[in-house]
Formats: sequence, C-alpha cells, structure tokens
Amino acid sequence: MNQETFKTSVFVHKDKLFRFARRILVSDDEAYDVVQEILMKLWEKRNSLAEVSNIEAYAMRMVNNECVNRLRKFDVRENYKNVVQTDWCIQHEQQEIKPLILNLIDQLPEKQRKVMHLKDVEELEIKEIAGILEMEENTIRVNLMRARQKVREQLEVFFEHEERAINYK
Repeated sequence: MNQETFKTSVFVHKDKLFRFARRILVSDDEAYDVVQEILMKLWEKRNSLAEVSNIEAYAMRMVNNECVNRLRKFDVRENYKNVVQTDWCIQHEQQEIKPLILNLIDQLPEKQRKVMHLKDVEELEIKEIAGILEMEENTIRVNLMRARQKVREQLEVFFEHEERAINYK
C-alpha cells in the first residue's frame, strides 16, 4: 500500500478514531497520542492491510485495545502511588503516635500496664499472660479491657486538643 492509498483508506478515519479514543480516555492529549501510535502501527503494517476487509473497524479495535492498555497502566500507577503515599502516611503517623501510646501505657496501674504490654506489645495469648502473671484468664481480659479503655480515652482527649490547636491556627 503506497502513501496515497494509505491516506484514502486509513488516514481519513483519524478524526473518528480520535473521538473514540477521547470518549474512552477523556483526555485530548492521551487520545491524540493513542491515535498517533495507532496510525504509526498501521503505517508499519500497510503492506498487510490489503487483507483486512474493514480497515475502519480494524483501526477502531486497535484504538480500543490501546486505550484499555493505557487505562490499566494508569490504574496500576495510581494505585501504587496511592499505596505508597498511604503507607508513608501510616508509618509517619505510627512513628508519632507510638511514643504517646507507650507513655499512656506507662501511666496505667501496674496490673493493667503489664497485661496490656504482654498482649499488645509482646503479642502473647491470654492463656500465656495468665500463666506468666499467675492470674485467671477472665481477670486478664478485664484488666486488658480497662487498660485499653483508659488509653483510648486519653488518646481521644489528646486528638481533641490537637484538632482544636489545628483549627485555632
């Protein structure tokens, strides 16, 4: 297929291909890039296009596939960016909050402090904690519940003050 035949059989559809790509991608720039890429691919395949019965439909299918591929790539990049950003925010917040929580645990009554430390910091089971502290499992549960409640209440007070300070600025 020579350049003149290519223009009359393929290039005439470029506006329709662009509108189709834009409908999928919503971005003029992305749609333009897709159409340019497809036209280049079609030009490279120009010698085998004589076998294609409907060049317009063939080109539309190529545009559709390229748009879907770009959306997938974009989606993966966006998800990765969001995950990295979220992970960083969570890590940053945990680094700030962890000393506060440990300080609040240190202020608990001795039994509650020990139970909460063994359960939430050392990640031991209730049964193991009961054995270590020589207490009933239900007593461990009650002390753990009370300790967590006190820490939660103190955190709520802390964050309430933080929010007021932020809103005051």
